[in-house]
Amino acid sequence: VQLQASGGGLVQAGGSLRLSCSASERTFSRRAVGWFRQAPGKEREFVAAITWGGSSTYYSDSVKGRFTISRDNAKNTVYLQMNSLKPEDTAVYYCAARMLGPTTDWVSYDYWGQGTKVTVSN
Repeated sequence: VQLQASGGGLVQAGGSLRLSCSASERTFSRRAVGWFRQAPGKEREFVAAITWGGSSTYYSDSVKGRFTISRDNAKNTVYLQMNSLKPEDTAVYYCAARMLGPTTDWVSYDYWGQGTKVTVSN
């Protein structure tokens, strides 16, 4: 499964961005998807995840209430709506997929997108 992450950019604090993770293979719709991020000099961290059907979502404490993960399986796309962005959200954001249920552990994911950079300025 090849994943394509997009939607990153430069935004002021308090602003919003929507990231997209798309795949060409139809099996993507049967996979759990997670978003992770990695800031310079820091380890990769879990941001959000969603089950294959979209019925359950999970968030890290740092983004809960500000970010929303969703998916449109008809379009083979998962979204991450990011609101009330803070400078500490600055990172490269990656989407990843796995066959089993979502986890917060990035090593458990089988397929990865190339990353999209998000920069939040003061």
